[in-house]
Parts: sequence; C-alpha cells; structure tokens
Amino acid sequence: MTAISQPESGIERTLFYGLQPALMVGVLTFWYFNREIPSVYPLAILAVQVILGVLEHRYPARRDWVQFWKEKSVLILLVIVLASATVTVGVWYDTVLAEPLAVLRAAAGLDIWPHTWPIMAQLFLVFFASEFIWYWFHRAEHRWSLVWKASGHGAHHSFKHLGAINFGANHPFEIFLLVLPAALVELLFGVGIAAAGSAVLTSTLASIAHANIRMNTRWIGFLFTTNRYHIRHHSAVLEESNTNYGCSAIIWDRLFGTFGDSEVVDSGIGPTEPTMWEKFLMPFREPRDSEIAPGGRVEEAS
Repeated sequence: MTAISQPESGIERTLFYGLQPALMVGVLTFWYFNREIPSVYPLAILAVQVILGVLEHRYPARRDWVQFWKEKSVLILLVIVLASATVTVGVWYDTVLAEPLAVLRAAAGLDIWPHTWPIMAQLFLVFFASEFIWYWFHRAEHRWSLVWKASGHGAHHSFKHLGAINFGANHPFEIFLLVLPAALVELLFGVGIAAAGSAVLTSTLASIAHANIRMNTRWIGFLFTTNRYHIRHHSAVLEESNTNYGCSAIIWDRLFGTFGDSEVVDSGIGPTEPTMWEKFLMPFREPRDSEIAPGGRVEEAS
C-alpha cells in the first residue's frame, strides 16, 4: 500500500493549496507577454518540469514514487524524443488538414471564431473545445480494445511510479491521437495564436496532473484536472481507472458522469510494471497480468 504524506510544514500547506494556481497563472502570464516568440512553449514547459521535479524530490506525496536519476533520465530521453515526434506530427496535420478543413469551414459556415475576443478568452475557448474532443478519444481508448491497442495507450498507464515527467511518456503510436483534437479545433475554425497558448496550458496541466506532490485545489478542480483526480485514472483498479478521462480539463467528466474522487493505493496496468521493450510492444502484445485493458474483468464505469 502506498503511503501518502500529509502537508505538515507551512511550505507544504502552501504547495497543497497554491502550487497549481500559481503555475497556471505564471505560465499563462509568461506566454501572454512573449507569445510571438517561437521558443516560448519549450521554455514554459521546461520551467514547469524543473519546478515540479525539484518539489517532487523535496516534498513527495508518495516517497516510494520518487524517481531517482536512473529512472528519471530514461523518461527524460523518452519525452524529448516523443516531443520532437509530436512537432513533426503537428506539422504533418497542418500540411494535410489545413486546406480541406478551410474549405469545410467556408462551405459549412463555420467561420465563426471570435477573433475580436480578448486573447485569453480565445485561449480558454480553444482549450476546452480541444479537451472536449480529447475526452471522447481518451474514453474510447479505455472502452474499446481495438483503440486501446492501436494507440498503445496502455504504455502510458504501465508506470508504477508517476511524476510530472510522465505527462509525455506515451507510446509513439498515440502521438497521432494526442495531437489531433487541438489540430482539428485550430484548423477547422482558423483559431490563430490562441491555439499555441492553449497548448502551453494543456501541457502545464498535464504535467501537474502526473506530479508526485500533495495538492488539493478544489476550486480549480471543478474545471481543471488536479493530480488527485488524474492519479485516480492511473489506478491499477479497473473501476477507478475508468474515470477522469480529462487529462487537463475535468469538467467533461463531471458533465458526462465519469468523474471519481478517491485516494489511490497502486498505479499501473496490473501488479507488475512492464519493461520498456514490453511497453513498446503493447499494441501487439498485452502483458498477461494487465487488469485495466478493455475487455477485462468489468465493463467501463458509467
């Protein structure tokens, strides 16, 4: 059983209530004043990862989840490679989808994006619209075995020790699904620069959602995913894993009946963690002790 530390010092209580809103405000402010600079996205995410990584070692929620250098270095390398692939997939979607979606936008009268709104309002609009699409994609991964295997989503769930860096530890196949919601919203409606700000917010919240730090910002947790909610989604218990599909926005789970709130005893796909090679092969061969793959013990929670 994983013991979860309680906030004891003043610093821990401050992190408990204030870390997530502080990071969100800080990242959005940084993006707002530097949004024309191409490097703003990697700089913002790097800053978030450094802050969360340091705090995970100093104030871990679960001490046995602390990722030391050997484990962390493998994850960092994996995330860097996958981040590069994500950029490539995004460019490919832009090349393939931009023109046909622009034609569809004109034909269907969808040229309705509120470009006159304040840029931050546009950012949150594209954020929640993209997360709405991702909610259904993610739910499909957990509902249907074919989607689960084709995307390699089980690889993301297979880690027994979670940390902020796990936000980007996905199977290469899943990149195509992860990038698609934001690409559809951006290209279908001709969003513009607000889509880049949404990407920064999404990655920040996904990093927070996987962080091994005690946090409980309930008022933020009405709209946005907190790590308490998302770690429940990473539970090794099927009934708990089939909840909280919103990796960055929890509001859609609340509206569509898949929200859950409880402490998690153990994470992963089953009793043991697959090797990195076994993770890579998961679209083709599911580990024998996997307990959360679709078609397992029980159907998806309603």
